[in-house]
Amino acid sequence: METVDTLPQEGTLLSTGNSDVPAQALSRIQAHAPSACRTVTEVLARVGDKWSMQIVMSLADGPVRFNALRRAVDGISQRMLTRTLRALERDGLVSRMVTPSIPPRVDYALTPLGESLRRPVGLLGDWAVTHRETIASARERFDREQRGEAA
Repeated sequence: METVDTLPQEGTLLSTGNSDVPAQALSRIQAHAPSACRTVTEVLARVGDKWSMQIVMSLADGPVRFNALRRAVDGISQRMLTRTLRALERDGLVSRMVTPSIPPRVDYALTPLGESLRRPVGLLGDWAVTHRETIASARERFDREQRGEAA
């Protein structure tokens, strides 16, 4: 097995037990480099924010006009809907189509990339619904323990 000598992590002392890292393991470590983690964090921040996934799922059945989308996403302000749609458009998940009329008609739709996000978002939503009671119980138990109450 090929090994690669690496420098120790900050605060880690080199010893004979950890100075040789197999090349295969090193490639897995490099896959989780800070630059890759930043990219993943940025994407997860977009798909995990409060409004983005509600908008994506609201667009699942086809193009929707701005005001219909605003009604479909309960509690979102016009400003936040505009900001979120722009961010989703910038990320290539949503397209914006303007039809010249008076007043102008603006429709939003998922791009192929946005369509590819529907399944994982749906699965995550299903998981959340399935486990919401278990999570609520865990939170209650944790809160009781933090207050020093008996179970």
